[in-house]
Amino acid sequence: MKNKIKFGPAGNPLGFNGQTVEVCDYIRGIGLDAYEYQATYGVRIQKQSGLKLAENALDNDIRVSMHAPYYINLSAQKEDVLERSIERLVQSARAAEWIGAYRIVFHPGFYTKYTPSQALDRCKGAINELLEKLDSRGIKKFTFAPETTGKRSQLGSLDEIIDICQSFDHFNPTIDFAHVHARGRGCIKWADDYHRIMVKLEDGLDGLGGGKEVLHCHFTRIEYTDAGERKHHILTETEYGPPLEPLLEALAECGWDATIICETPFLEKDALVMKQNYQDILEKQHVNTE
Repeated sequence: MKNKIKFGPAGNPLGFNGQTVEVCDYIRGIGLDAYEYQATYGVRIQKQSGLKLAENALDNDIRVSMHAPYYINLSAQKEDVLERSIERLVQSARAAEWIGAYRIVFHPGFYTKYTPSQALDRCKGAINELLEKLDSRGIKKFTFAPETTGKRSQLGSLDEIIDICQSFDHFNPTIDFAHVHARGRGCIKWADDYHRIMVKLEDGLDGLGGGKEVLHCHFTRIEYTDAGERKHHILTETEYGPPLEPLLEALAECGWDATIICETPFLEKDALVMKQNYQDILEKQHVNTE
């Protein structure tokens, strides 16, 4: 049976004490197969280190993604904020080439005084400018992955993320299921809720599903308020959603290729739990088809 989902931590594993350029040795050693490099407080990695990290990932068959800085707002009202946001994504794309990241995850922005449709339009205008800058600087190998956001004040509903990815080449979604759950005030309870998300993705984005493309995902248990996400929790805190097993079952039933990045406080430990649960589901499917 082939594992069609890769699992890994958001950032360096808690048990890893070495240099980041060697982190994939550790990740492979504990049985995981994905890694999301965190540039959330700024793109600081240099080219030489980036190339070493890419080589380390290739040697260990680790799928690498990158999380761009938090300080990005492509729907900002102020032009200087918009320009700095675009420049941070340019820096992210350059670094992603070095480290071999197959996705560049980022949060699109905030509504502030705009209506959602106005904020989306402003974001798209900024993306056009971003793509022009990347082309002028000769940066070619990139796939941006705008992320579903967890606060209701943020641009980044599932429909908005699909719209952005429909509108531009080199864009594919990051589906943060905890964010969808928190933004929807606990909207994911059953496998059917996950299936609805996947059907919407398949209908909205050509090439996703059926093994044609990789779906990039984040997962954690999450605490939320009426405004949206509040705090991440570990997998054993089952009083918080969304549920894990129905997600894995839905992905397995649909035959999706996916990467699931663990964002619980127990990074690699919970990523290993996710992987084991998925393997158990595959085993049950195999037994049932015999």
